Parts: sequence; C-alpha cells; structure tokens
Amino acid sequence: MNHVAVVGAGLAGVRSVEALRARGFKGRITLIGEETHRPYDRPPLSKAVLQGDLDSTVVDSDFGALDVDLRLGVAAKGLREGTLETTEGELEFDGLIIATGAAPVRLRGEGPQHVLRTIDDALALRELMTDGARVVIAGAGWIGAEVATAARKAGAHVVVVEAARTPLAGALGCEVGAFTTSWYADAGIDLRLGTMVGSVDPGGLTMMDGSWIPADVVVTGIGVRPSVAWLAGSGIELDNGIVVDEHLRTSMPGVVAVGDCASWWSRRFGRRLRVEHWDTALHAPETAVATMLGGTAVYDPVPYFWSEQFDHMLQYAGNHDGARLVMRGDPAAGAKWAACWLTGDDRLTAILTVDLPRDLVQGRRLIEGGQRLDVDRVRDPATPLRDCT
Repeated sequence: MNHVAVVGAGLAGVRSVEALRARGFKGRITLIGEETHRPYDRPPLSKAVLQGDLDSTVVDSDFGALDVDLRLGVAAKGLREGTLETTEGELEFDGLIIATGAAPVRLRGEGPQHVLRTIDDALALRELMTDGARVVIAGAGWIGAEVATAARKAGAHVVVVEAARTPLAGALGCEVGAFTTSWYADAGIDLRLGTMVGSVDPGGLTMMDGSWIPADVVVTGIGVRPSVAWLAGSGIELDNGIVVDEHLRTSMPGVVAVGDCASWWSRRFGRRLRVEHWDTALHAPETAVATMLGGTAVYDPVPYFWSEQFDHMLQYAGNHDGARLVMRGDPAAGAKWAACWLTGDDRLTAILTVDLPRDLVQGRRLIEGGQRLDVDRVRDPATPLRDCT
C-alpha cells in the first residue's frame, strides 16, 4: 500500500493520520477537508467557544512531522474503487478512510436559522446572543440545552421549543429527561414542550398550531444526519450512515469508515450503533487503521459522552436500548443523581450521571466487565457502584 486518502479533516480524520504513522506506514497520506480551517475539536464549540472563553479549538497535531498532504476547502463528490472524486479533481488511492461526519438537520422556512456544527457557526452565534436578544431554540436535546445555557449567561431572553414531552427524550427517554425540566425554569428559560415548529420565518417561528414566537435569533438543534450523500451510487452499503463491520470495514475493499458517519456492529450490545460523539472520533481510528494495514482489531467500545448544561455535568456511558431503568439518588431533591439501565439478568448496560463522576467511571467499568449486580444496592447512592456486584 503506497497511498492512503483520508476524507474528513475533523478529529477522526486527524487521529487516522496519526494512527497510520504510529503503526509504521511510510507511504503517502492525503487528508482532505471541506472546511478551510485547520482541523479542530467540536465539543468546545457549544461550551467554551459559545460562552466566550475560547476563540479556537485547533487540534494539536504536527502535520509537517506527520508528512501529510493536507488539502483544506476540498470536498468529496463521489467514489469508485481506487478513485476518489473531489471538487479539485480525481484522487487515486490504495486505501481510503472515510471520516466525513454528520451535518445538522434544518427546519423548513425562509427565515434565517442558525445551527451549531462548525467554528464559524459558534463564533457567529456568539456575536448574536447578546444581552436582551430574543433567542428561540428549536430542540431541547444536548445541543439545545448547551446553547440555551450559553444564551442565558449572555443575558438573552430564551425560549426553547421541543416536540417531545420532555427535554432529552430522544437521547435518554422521557422518564429520565423529565428530571431536567426544572433546570430550564431555574435558569429563567421559557421551555415549551409538546410543541412543533411549522416553519422558520423572518422575525421568528410559526408553530404547527398557528401560534407565533418572535425571535431575533433562531437556533435549530434537532439533530444531525451522516454526511454520506456523496457516496450514492458508489456501491458502498449505506443504512443510517456507512455500514461497517466490527473491524470498521465497509463493503468496498480497502475502504474503512470512522466517526459520526459510521454505523458499526457491536458484539457487546448485539446491534448496530452509530455514535455521534467525540470519544468515538478519538478512538475508532486506531481500529480502522489496524484493519486497513492487515490487522484483526475489533471496535467494540462502551460509548461515552458528556454535556455541560445549567451548571451540571452530565456523563453517559453504554447503550440503554431495551433495558430497564433503575434510579440512583433522588433528582427531585436537587441532589446529585444517576440513572442506571440494567439488562434482564441485572447487568449494567448504560449509566447517566449528574455531577457524579465517580459513578460514571465505576459504572463504565461494570459495563465493560459485565458483572451481575445487586439491584437494591444500585439504588442506594451511599453504596459505591463497584461494591454492587
């Protein structure tokens, strides 16, 4: 193998380049990215950047020492075996790593709406979320909550509209999401649940029931879709992203995929997963590169994610689909608490912690180990999770 191309110059793409060199690959590497900025981290965009603490989140990587041909402002347009079609012409390769990430879903309508995915998005929003500005956020998921937090700290008047019955319903389910509802009122935010947006219009939102919400700034945070449209007709199998096996191989020889765009088979959870979080972009490239270079590495992590909102640190590990909920601590008391999800035979499969980093660390280890737990002890926040086996 003489030439490896990497499509997508986010964290997953950069880590792929680093993994290639760390594993002794001596050939050419070309890294292309659609944005004109040097590769940067995305998690701080909705936190430190939006709140004015940072202006840049550039990834600390020495591209000169890595001997990589970095091509910014270049997008992938199509693919056939051995050849990548880009906006700057065709690029032949022996191996290809796809790390094109995901793109925000937008609402219909002719009015201006902002999303938060890039550094330019974050800096533009920061300028608009000023003291007294009317900011309306569509979506009370992870991004919506973090944007709302930053907007209130800037002194803006904030309305959050959410189609579900609770915040974070899609990510955590309504029972757990409901425990965060009071945080919005405590922060002085007008949270409107069970309300759907009809369209984004000049000056605000028209809701499905015909009501009108005026806004100086509309932020759309209703989710993302994997950036894979450019692969249509390529022969690469697609289904909620790029279908890859447990080694991160695609259906095309010599091509692997990592990060937000990859839907991989998890032995641990017995299902296909696509995880849109930093931890995946950080660690998946090691497996993908090992596979590309002839190894037999398996990617089967306990997915991990964190969010900072309303002066709380939320951390989540695992996958809770089909599991039963066991609460640890009392959210109504305003104290630190955790939500644990257990399988039918009392094994921890996922955990959400609120201001309890110790529980997150111990819980993640229990998920990895697969031990059966004493459910009554799990419910007792005074008992360390590691002692619940």
